[in-house]
Amino acid sequence: MPGTLTSPPLTAADRCDRCSAGARVRAVLASGGELLFCQHHANEHADRLREMNATIVSDSESSAAPI
Repeated sequence: MPGTLTSPPLTAADRCDRCSAGARVRAVLASGGELLFCQHHANEHADRLREMNATIVSDSESSAAPI
C-alpha cells in the first residue's frame, strides 16, 4: 500500500505568499507546487484554486478540505 504524503503543519514562521501575513492555508497544486495564504487571500483565491484542483489544508484542520 502506498504511503500518504503529508505537509508539515504551518508554523508562525510560514508567511502568506501574497502579503507576508501569517499563513493559515496551504494550497498544494496538482503540478506539485504549493502556495501559502493568510485566510483573507485564501478566500479571495478560493474559486481559482478549486478550478486548478488544488488540495487545500487549513492550519485548523489535520486533513485536506475545501476552503
